[in-house]
Amino acid sequence: MEEMANPNGPRKDLVNSHCSEFMQSVKDIQMTLREEIKSACEYRPFEKCDYVPRISNEICCKKLEYVIAQLDEMKQTIEGYGDLA
Repeated sequence: MEEMANPNGPRKDLVNSHCSEFMQSVKDIQMTLREEIKSACEYRPFEKCDYVPRISNEICCKKLEYVIAQLDEMKQTIEGYGDLA
C-alpha cells in the first residue's frame, strides 16, 4: 500500500496487478450470482400454488381503489367549482 502513496505515483505493474485482482473478484462474484439465480429459478416448490394470481388480483384491487379515490376527489373538486358559480 505504501507504493500507492509514492509521490511519483504507483508503478504501472502494481496498478495493473491490483486491477486484475479486482476484476477477477468481480468475475467470481458474477459467476456465483449466476449459479444462485439459476438454482433459484429451477427450484419450484410452489408450482401449483395460487400465490401469483392471488397477489396479482390483490394488486389490481388496490389499483382500482386508488383510481376510485382519485375520481372521487376530482368529482368533489368539480362540484366545488359548481357551487362557486
